[in-house]
Amino acid sequence: MDFIAQQLQKPYGVLIPWLALVLLLSGILWATCMVGIDGAEQSLAKLEREWSTAHQEYIFHKDAQKARKDLAQVWSVLPGERDFAPLALGITEEAKRDRVILPALSYKTESTPVAYTSKGVLQGTMTGRYEDLRRFLYDLETAEELVYIEDLELVRSGAQQDQTLTFNIKIATYLRGEPAKATVQ
Repeated sequence: MDFIAQQLQKPYGVLIPWLALVLLLSGILWATCMVGIDGAEQSLAKLEREWSTAHQEYIFHKDAQKARKDLAQVWSVLPGERDFAPLALGITEEAKRDRVILPALSYKTESTPVAYTSKGVLQGTMTGRYEDLRRFLYDLETAEELVYIEDLELVRSGAQQDQTLTFNIKIATYLRGEPAKATVQ
């Protein structure tokens, strides 16, 4: 105590209380920064991370909704498995209208890795004049049904057949299957 009293009597002694006040206020400021501001910054960073995660989940949810809607739209366009034979008959009728000969169009179904779907394949030869074949292929590609021409190969013939061309054609579509219903016993 004597030391402090002696120091206060010196010419710089007037500054000692002010220096103590500055040190006290600096300590309070440091404690406030460590507890208040750093805590608030950590809370803000945590909230920003949570918001970012929630925002990404929202984007994924919106993308999933869009994908579900797109899938439902595609699913509704696919013909059913029992509609495959009539589709083959329809393609044959379209060929007749376009003056294209499809003498032996065979059809079969193949399994796919997607549940409740299968691939329907129609293949055979088609013969006709170039203009008629072009119109038939255009009509197939622009039909309401989801039909793809997977392969088209010109068959070479030895004789000139007055502008008649023959192609091997492979037409594919995807078919919607019915989910198996559980039986109650």
